[in-house]
Amino acid sequence: MRNSENYIITTTGSEPLATDDETTWSFPGAIVGFVSWLLALGIPFLIYGGNTLFFFLYTWPFFLALMPVAVVVGIALHSLLNGKLLYSAVVTIVTVVLMFGLLFLWLMG
Repeated sequence: MRNSENYIITTTGSEPLATDDETTWSFPGAIVGFVSWLLALGIPFLIYGGNTLFFFLYTWPFFLALMPVAVVVGIALHSLLNGKLLYSAVVTIVTVVLMFGLLFLWLMG
């Protein structure tokens, strides 16, 4: 057997317990990212109307792949802007719409 000692660690009432300072920016950022993805998905319908469905029939995996990217962009921008919801919502919407536009233009050739 090893030679070891048992240490008893006790806390006294004079020291306050450490508070959990974890940030909570991930959920609002994720919601903003998802809503901006939905808004960006609707823009081609506003421009091209019902013919957009035929275009999405063959290209839907590309646009579906942008959904988790939009959520992560929303979380990251909300974090970088220190949880300011209005600023992060505007910047996220602009970023996701630009991603959609670039993908749409690339697929249209």
